[in-house]
Amino acid sequence: MTVLILTSEEDVTADIVVAKLHGMGTAVMRLDPADLPGKAVLSADYAHDDFDGHLSVNGHVLSMGGLRSVWVRRPGEPAAHAAHPSPWLTAETRQALFGMLHSASTRWMNHPRSADLARLKPWQLRVAHLCDFAVPPTVFTTSPRLAQQFTEEHRDVVVKSASGPPPGDPAMALPTTLIGPDADFSAVAAGPALLQRYIHKRADIRLTCVGARMFAARKTAEPGQVDGRYGDTGHAWEAVSVPERIGKSVHEYVALAGLAYAAFDFAEDKEGIWWFLECNQGGQFGFVELETGQPISKEVALWLSQRKPDPRVPESHW
Repeated sequence: MTVLILTSEEDVTADIVVAKLHGMGTAVMRLDPADLPGKAVLSADYAHDDFDGHLSVNGHVLSMGGLRSVWVRRPGEPAAHAAHPSPWLTAETRQALFGMLHSASTRWMNHPRSADLARLKPWQLRVAHLCDFAVPPTVFTTSPRLAQQFTEEHRDVVVKSASGPPPGDPAMALPTTLIGPDADFSAVAAGPALLQRYIHKRADIRLTCVGARMFAARKTAEPGQVDGRYGDTGHAWEAVSVPERIGKSVHEYVALAGLAYAAFDFAEDKEGIWWFLECNQGGQFGFVELETGQPISKEVALWLSQRKPDPRVPESHW
């Protein structure tokens, strides 16, 4: 039985998990969908009232009957490396690859359908409310008037991207930015703006959930720090315990979202409240493991290598 990892050729985090899987004696196939067709070959047969499929990468052949699990890590766009790439070829290749994988009986980290929904920031906030997280007041709007009213009501407000840095060259960084009611909101009419009440935080929290296991890490923030991704605070990530209430909400969230892996970001205020900021279904964990020593990669490898459903894991994760 083989674990299939869909990721780019250069992915250090995937490298760490592959090493763990090899150490467990688990077979691994690594595939970048961008290499299909070309370096990789697929075949799916739905004849004779049955299904069979095969993937071949660098001479390594994987039968769908021998597929243990699929880790959708950081895959490239299907057919991106083809001799003559096109939107049509990408669509055809995606149909063939994921149609075949969905036809197999396997486990996903994370299932593409669940992952697509989990990326939607407005939906994340709704689920976070349902799971009893503390969530800062937030508005998504294309109305300059409503944006200004929201900022006048909450005074300290941040504006940030809902979807992350945009594609393109050169790459753009979009740090979370603090604004006030005197800001010019006219540009809001040109595209949806995400405005959120600013949390005066004393620390950033990253909580990584793998199956039923949770790993929380804390990094002290500098006074007035807005976006913890940018700038050196002089503090390292440290492992911390997960409060019981937070743990309960995390389990409810991943069950509702149908996620086997999730990386939660919180802002801890001066009263110790963990405010939900986002849940990244494909968030990085290597930097946390490196600084805290938490065995996240080992837990990912264990989840991927399991032969039978784990009764601790909600059925939606399989």
